[in-house]
Amino acid sequence: MLPLPKSLKPGSISLSMTRHFACASAVAALSMALTAPAQAQDPAAINPEALEPLETQVTPIESPSDTAPNDQTGDRQIDFEASELAYDSENDRVIASGNVILRSEDQSVRAQEVVWDRKTGRIQASGDVRFVDAEGNQLYTESIELTDEFEAGAMEDLLLALRQGGRLAARSGDRGEDGTIVLTDAAYSACAVVDPEGCDKSPSWRITADRVTYDPDEKRIRFKGAYLELFGARLLPLPGLTVRTDGRAESGLVIPDLRFSESNGVEIEGGYYWRLADNKDLTAKAYVFTKAPPMLSAQWRHLTDKGAYQITGYATNSNRISRFGVAPTTENDPRGYLFANGRFQFSPEWSFTGSLRLASDRTFLRRYDISRDDRLRSTFNLERISNTSYLSVAGWATQTLRIGTNQGQVPLALPVIDYRKRLSDPLSLGGTLELQANSLAIVRDEGQDTQRAFAGARWDLRKLTNLGQIVTVTGLVRGDVYHSDENLLTSTAVYRGNPGWETRGIALAALDMQWPFVGEAFGGTQVFTPRVQIVASPPIRNLAVPNEDARAIDLEDSNLFALNRFPGYDRVEDGVRVTYGFDWEMQRPGWRVKSTFGQSYRLDKDQDILIDGTGLSERVSDFVGRTEVRFRDLVKFTHRFRLDKDNFAVRRNEFDATFGSKKTYAEIGYLRLDRNIAAGIEDLQDKEELRFATRVAFAKYWSLFGSGVINLTDRNEDPTLSSDGFEPIRTRLGLAYQDDCLELGLTWRRDYVNAGDAQRGDTFQLYFALRNLGFR
Repeated sequence: MLPLPKSLKPGSISLSMTRHFACASAVAALSMALTAPAQAQDPAAINPEALEPLETQVTPIESPSDTAPNDQTGDRQIDFEASELAYDSENDRVIASGNVILRSEDQSVRAQEVVWDRKTGRIQASGDVRFVDAEGNQLYTESIELTDEFEAGAMEDLLLALRQGGRLAARSGDRGEDGTIVLTDAAYSACAVVDPEGCDKSPSWRITADRVTYDPDEKRIRFKGAYLELFGARLLPLPGLTVRTDGRAESGLVIPDLRFSESNGVEIEGGYYWRLADNKDLTAKAYVFTKAPPMLSAQWRHLTDKGAYQITGYATNSNRISRFGVAPTTENDPRGYLFANGRFQFSPEWSFTGSLRLASDRTFLRRYDISRDDRLRSTFNLERISNTSYLSVAGWATQTLRIGTNQGQVPLALPVIDYRKRLSDPLSLGGTLELQANSLAIVRDEGQDTQRAFAGARWDLRKLTNLGQIVTVTGLVRGDVYHSDENLLTSTAVYRGNPGWETRGIALAALDMQWPFVGEAFGGTQVFTPRVQIVASPPIRNLAVPNEDARAIDLEDSNLFALNRFPGYDRVEDGVRVTYGFDWEMQRPGWRVKSTFGQSYRLDKDQDILIDGTGLSERVSDFVGRTEVRFRDLVKFTHRFRLDKDNFAVRRNEFDATFGSKKTYAEIGYLRLDRNIAAGIEDLQDKEELRFATRVAFAKYWSLFGSGVINLTDRNEDPTLSSDGFEPIRTRLGLAYQDDCLELGLTWRRDYVNAGDAQRGDTFQLYFALRNLGFR
């Protein structure tokens, strides 16, 4: 053994490597080799984490005093550790063996043997080689050649594990003069190589190619002669495929979808995605149907320095029903849909949010299965928010898609202005004073127009007594100004108000007391909180002004203790009322139960605005309550109810329940409104509906799922219906596969209601999406 060169300071490292595997197949996977392009070594064949040493013991070796602490080639410094070092003075080579580790800046190499040719500057590593580049990507091979710049050269039987999760396996590879790595007979996949239990798992999809070029600078992988394989079966060629290694999307074809429906026949959807920059992209799609003309769509997305927005559009030319009735009229017209939304933050205080939704006709969205909404709302909102104030300038417009509804009766609100200012203890009385100013302008093409403005102040004082009672005192004053015309075009008389100018004043005082009691119960802790509220207000000229925003009133648990049980500003309860009830909560390991129950008593009746069916028309209101039960993440149950004060008949019965885990679960929802009124006021119609959904997971990655909506309302509950009390609206059933990198499914859906050219019938859809590939 000859002396070591002066430029090297050797070290000795003894590695005790312990590998733990959950399955024996994972050990065998380490020795798999590439044989042919279609049978290339899967990126799942090597588990990089299994090569990490779990125990490391470092033992220094004495060296001559004139040796340097490291080797420096040019401007690059290379540190190394090894069990043994030897120097071949005749060929000027350094040979390191036995768990060798080389480090240079953010790069490292681990191998069983490293030979450094000092004449040529070439470094040859062999035996269980792992090379980590500056980006964190890991290269595994049996033999690799490194330059004096610490860059990989020629290699064979290699696996490249990308930092973002993808893996490239190839028969051989070499580095070009431009720094790119060229691989032959390669396979790529972004799937995990082991399951959560640590067992070996074959990728559900992979891309095989004759030639792959990896550009570390551009962070791109380009394929030549590429094919997509799904569960080992070659499906389709992917010409010109490019994948980024940093997880960003790349321009390319969008994976097609296949669907069959009664309205359009067989449908094939395909498109192209353009990544124009890091902050903007465009997706264009084409839809081909056997029973309808083709359709185009495009989506533009843009992220700016102030916010983000996106614009989506659909366009076609097809038959539509322009007039509904006994003899519907069909026309061939351009049809489409436009959807845009965005949000911009101009400063810490100022922001803008907007949304635009517009369809060419009432059945376009349903026919092409874009949306099931029965109305489209467009809004904008300019806001300024500070610690003590709030300003909103907003507007909204609605397009109805309900057949039989007059668009001219649908309101346009522009503008809606709301300003609030909060003052802390301005009169040295304690509490908080909030000032508010609000205005609203509503116009209709064929209906009532209304303008409203008001200004008011609200004072709240909250105290905790020595006995633990929470007492809240509230005072409110407000002055309103209204103007309306064409009031007779509003069909419901109590909503019209007087035409012309009207004013009214509002004053309200309230006292609210809660008294929590805490104790042990049923092996846990319970909190029982009785609550009493008194609200008083002088008579208010409610019917003199129009009602635009406070129509859908119904006593329920959410508004039982509200100062005003109406949802908006146009109607305010007057008189004196006392509301009483309790909240109860019990917690024990794994369980949580919450319940609310209460009732209201008025000193006088007010059937002018609190009409029959609301639960508030008499002096004594109905009983309302809510109960929530939760057991870990397996059971979630919520029940809401309203009981008739006279005979305890159920006027509202609603529950939502979820049972099971994230993979296997059942959801069910039920609603019944039985208000026991004969008059058909539009906001107080009776209704009964059942909703359900379920998913059953099996075979680790597969699942069956289904859902449905059933209308249980009969002619006795709603005279406008012809249903016998069981009318399915929509049902769905499907089979799906989903793992860490693939979604695949077949769905059947049946619609039971015709809506113009959106015909009832069956729809079948086959879809799949590759994750981590930038396609979708």
